[in-house]
Amino acid sequence: MNILETIQHELNTHKEVAFEGYCHDCHTEVQVLCTVNDSNEIIIAGGAIYKPRDRTFLKCDACFAKDPTLRNYEECEVYSRVVGYLRPVKQWNKGKKAEWKARKEFKHDEKWEKSNESKHRAT
Repeated sequence: MNILETIQHELNTHKEVAFEGYCHDCHTEVQVLCTVNDSNEIIIAGGAIYKPRDRTFLKCDACFAKDPTLRNYEECEVYSRVVGYLRPVKQWNKGKKAEWKARKEFKHDEKWEKSNESKHRAT
């Protein structure tokens, strides 16, 4: 059931439905109120409601006016190669996780490579 169906279902039994919590962007307290007008349209006041999967997120009016898109709501799963297999990092054991955190990123230095090439050509 999506958020609109949930609100419609609740409004069939109640005059209004209120969602209370904190704004996803600025973390201020917000109360989003849903009611039905005389034309049987759903009116949402006080912010915005999002339900992308199994969680409900709220945005205050000010944050919704700045950016109506819900961002950064889902944890990103990181994969890396272990002994030839791609696996999610959070499934690794403690030792492998510690080893992964200690890794240093290798940055290729083009200047060094070009100077090395010129030395090899000269010989």
